[in-house]
Amino acid sequence: MDVTAGARPEPVVTLALVPDFELRYDDVPVAVPVTSRRLLGLLALSGAPVPRALVGATLWPEADERHAAASLRSALWRIPVVPGPPLVGTRGCGLGLGEHVVVDLHELLRDTQAILATRTPPARLLGSAAALRLLGHDLLTGWYDDWVVDERQRFRQLRLYSLDVIGHALLEQHRTGEALQLALVLVETDPLRESGHRLLLDVHLQEGNVAEAVRQYERYAHLLERELRVRPSDLMTAQLRRFRTAAARPAGTAVTAV
Repeated sequence: MDVTAGARPEPVVTLALVPDFELRYDDVPVAVPVTSRRLLGLLALSGAPVPRALVGATLWPEADERHAAASLRSALWRIPVVPGPPLVGTRGCGLGLGEHVVVDLHELLRDTQAILATRTPPARLLGSAAALRLLGHDLLTGWYDDWVVDERQRFRQLRLYSLDVIGHALLEQHRTGEALQLALVLVETDPLRESGHRLLLDVHLQEGNVAEAVRQYERYAHLLERELRVRPSDLMTAQLRRFRTAAARPAGTAVTAV
């Protein structure tokens, strides 16, 4: 449909799952009862129609089939009504989120899958502010249902990998300050994950802060020894060794490949 210049764009229904649940119509928050919120969240995470019986068993696992079906009917009835198509409808043999509802997680997963395939971040994510705004938070923070926890862990792995790729892309452009922000978030989110520490090490080394790089390596080594009784990988050790050797080499000495 052609849009006349200056005309108001069509209202959009958006459902945010990162970092927490928020339904918006025309960019205005819509209040959703807790039971309906869980139903919308489940359908959004599934990305496909879910049989009613499975929805009931997932959301009310301790209830028998009859009571779960009654709870599902109540949750459906309490879903807010906004202009346009219904938010939830029967699709095939199950319940599905309306196709007009824009879910932030779906777009983020497309970004992370593209980064996973190409190791090249989209231009709109090549910056610490944008990357952290979209990928700096977990999925449905504060929700502890098993069906949420599993998806949260999957999304966490994808987003941490993506932040790591973005961080190294920033380093290649010598944007060390922005890369540092991503490295710190990676380390804080998963202190035992090595890739975040390696990115932080690279930031320090590119800045010429060899002493700080050594301290960072030793902090991580102590953490691994205490928690897992292992050492940093050969990759991380060699990464630091090359720079320590270069720093100790007298000026004018020829560089020999390691």
